This record gives sequence, structure tokens and C-alpha cells, in this order.
Amino acid sequence: MAGLSWSFTAHSAEQETADGTSSWGLGLGVASSQQPYTDIDRDNEAIPLIYFENDYVRVFGPSAEFKLPSLRISDTQQLNFNIVAEYDSSGYEEGDARILDGMDDRDGGFWAGAKVEWQNELVNVNAEWLADVSGDSDGQRFTLGLERTWTFGEHMMLTPRLAAIWQDQEYVDYYFGVRSDEVRFDRAAYKGKSTINTEFGVRGTYLFDQQHSVFLDLEAVRLGSEIEDSPLVDSSSENSVRFGYLYRF
Repeated sequence: MAGLSWSFTAHSAEQETADGTSSWGLGLGVASSQQPYTDIDRDNEAIPLIYFENDYVRVFGPSAEFKLPSLRISDTQQLNFNIVAEYDSSGYEEGDARILDGMDDRDGGFWAGAKVEWQNELVNVNAEWLADVSGDSDGQRFTLGLERTWTFGEHMMLTPRLAAIWQDQEYVDYYFGVRSDEVRFDRAAYKGKSTINTEFGVRGTYLFDQQHSVFLDLEAVRLGSEIEDSPLVDSSSENSVRFGYLYRF
């Protein structure tokens, strides 16, 4: 699903934390997301942002990364390894759209897994595997992504990204399947299968000074055919816009 997990990253603060020190900040983020369910309204939400980072952990918004030892390949290349945990607010309630009337609610929950990032001069490559540890969907997803940051002067950064996101059968069936007791005349039974979504995004960050920064993140996701085929869906894509302000102490 399209970033309803509030996948903000610490890049929104973009200033590096020196070795042996810690940095923290507070802020506010807002997001507007459009899910692909038929006639569902755009979802708008706000969330307080808490940022903390040191040599061992990075926390930003609803996600946390626990840093493992890195592998330095050369002066321009490095492999970073992290344990990842995040809260994902994906899902729906039956009253969210007419097509969902009579459906059991589908919940988000907590996800955990691992991430490896290859930093180099050309483009950063990252691979992340996450599993639903809340036990709602029992799903898994794997993301392979590319991103690069360009810096303009001392204040502006722009980071485009491209990613392929594999979602397993349990994930797709939970959020887009229709169980036998949920069938009605305009909603046939549907058993979801694993699929691959394609994500395009760009994040802009503006640093006013050492304390104040704002970011804007735009994201569009092309859904896999196994999601498009769901009788709950009338769109081949979903999108989100996120904006946030952070004050670093």
C-alpha cells in the first residue's frame, strides 16, 4: 500500500550526527493519501514527529532503525546494516467506502525486519525485508530501492527514488481479498496472490539553519495486477503527499 505507514526518514533532518554524539528533535507531520478502494475518500492525518539518533539507533516518527556494524568497502563505498521496526497504519474500516460495507475491518500494525544499504558515489541501493509481527495479516514485504540526494547550496536537498515492492500472498489477500462470508452481488469472492508494486517518489528538504527544517515528500505507486484484479479496487495506482517540520535541539 502507498506509504500509509508514514515512512518518513531521518533524511528530513539531513544534518549528520557526529560519532559518539546524539541528536534529537520534535516536529509535526501531515499526510494526505489516496488508497485504491472504489470510491474511498482521501485519507488525511497528522502525527507528532519525534527524532532521535546516535551511533546505535535512529528513531523518526513511527519507525526505528537499530544500527549494526557497517562494512567500509572503499573511500566512496559502504554497506550499512540495520534492524528495522515501524508502525503501519494501513487498512480500512467497513464504513470507509460503500464497496467495503459488510467487510471485516483490516488493521495495520507493527512490522519488523532488516535493511541493508549500499552507499556509493552513483546511487544508493537499499534492500529491506519486513514482516507483520502484530499477527493481523501475517504478511511479508520486500523492497529493493534506488535513491540519490542532490544538494543545492547549504540549505536545499532533493532526493528522487525508485523502488520495487514485493508483497506476499497473505498481505495481498488480507487487504484486497474478499472472504466467502463477505460476498455480495457486486463483490465476488477473491483470493489475493503475491504481487510487485512499483514506487516513484521525490523528497525535498530545506534547512533554514542548524535547528529548523521542513520537508515535502511526493509518492506514487503503480499497483501489481493481483491488486488491480480485486473487486474492491477501481484504480491501478495510489499516491500520497507528506509535509513536515522538525526542530532539532
